[in-house]
Amino acid sequence: MLYLVGLGLADEKDITVKGLGIVKKAARVYLEAYTAVLLVDQGALEAFYGRPVAVADRETVESASDDILRGADKVDVAFLVVGDPFGATTHSDLVLRARQLSIPVRCIPNASILTAIGATGLQLYNFGQTVSMVFFLDNWKPASFYDRIKENVSIGLHTLVLLDIKVKEQSLENMARGRNIYEPPRYMTVAQCAQQMLEIEDDVKQEGVYTRESLAVGVARMGSEDQKMVAGTLGQLCHADLGRPLHSLVLLGRRTHDLEREFLEEYAVDRESFNAVWNKDYGGKG
Repeated sequence: MLYLVGLGLADEKDITVKGLGIVKKAARVYLEAYTAVLLVDQGALEAFYGRPVAVADRETVESASDDILRGADKVDVAFLVVGDPFGATTHSDLVLRARQLSIPVRCIPNASILTAIGATGLQLYNFGQTVSMVFFLDNWKPASFYDRIKENVSIGLHTLVLLDIKVKEQSLENMARGRNIYEPPRYMTVAQCAQQMLEIEDDVKQEGVYTRESLAVGVARMGSEDQKMVAGTLGQLCHADLGRPLHSLVLLGRRTHDLEREFLEEYAVDRESFNAVWNKDYGGKG
């Protein structure tokens, strides 16, 4: 059996009881380590599980999945995923490859950012399509996600923006020269995401949907003891410091409830300005 085991969002103790039992008896244990990261290192997992854990990077999962699936028709193999196993389409691909080899598959769900974002007080029913924001380059500012944000805005829904993670990435030069040299890990912050969102808005100008005065919520390390949230305008969040990764951002839609405002003002950069913008542009609109 191939088991896809969700680890939750924070540390080694977020794994479910069912998931832990599977990990302890599996012949091999892999940790997917590029769509998201836990707030503890591999050693903490191995100490808690009492098992060695092999780190599976993007290349391993996408190009060498046969190594992961080897013998999984005869023994149990556990593939550990931060959050929930199906939070990334890559893992759907792994399941399809297992099916082609007649390997049975079982998924053990866990908490993900898609549900944990409810801790902001924003109603999950009022979220639209989730999008991803990648690091911009001087000559490359992909904005394919923007149409989905506009669709969410058109019906008043919030947008959860997942922020870019660069782990075991090569520079173009090293890739072209075939050198196995990797760049240091990078994790996008709420401030960087807010700045890039406003860059996109500047580019689309008259067709834009958010401004520096639009409300947003930044979150960091959701599910951990030191999780942090901050609410304010996009302009204010350009200067927010939420500490270490992982970060996410929510762009507020107009379909709001006053309970959401009451919940969020606890985390406002400035309560007076937050409430003023809310009452002007968000309160009772939808």
